[in-house]
Amino acid sequence: MFRKINGCAFCLEMHSKALRKAGVNQAKLDALAGWRVSHHFSEQECAALAWAESVTHIAETHAEDNVYLPLLDHFSARQISDLTFAIGLMNCFNRLAIGMRM
Repeated sequence: MFRKINGCAFCLEMHSKALRKAGVNQAKLDALAGWRVSHHFSEQECAALAWAESVTHIAETHAEDNVYLPLLDHFSARQISDLTFAIGLMNCFNRLAIGMRM
């Protein structure tokens, strides 16, 4: 998700290949841009994707409660922490790859 938002072609290609190899259906990958209206994503996945989008755009969204609170219905505090860390780390990797012209 954040790879598409951040425009990191290198990361997008690399992780798309890894997801396909792990068994993620191509139709699901193709539907990612429209995750809000796609039938390919569960409520849990939609909550995680909304959080990823919010954290990626944190300067504008401030990671508001209306995006955070639905996570509590699907994830433990530890899982939310891990998810948030992973989102932040991937955003960092995207920025490094873009900045280094990868």
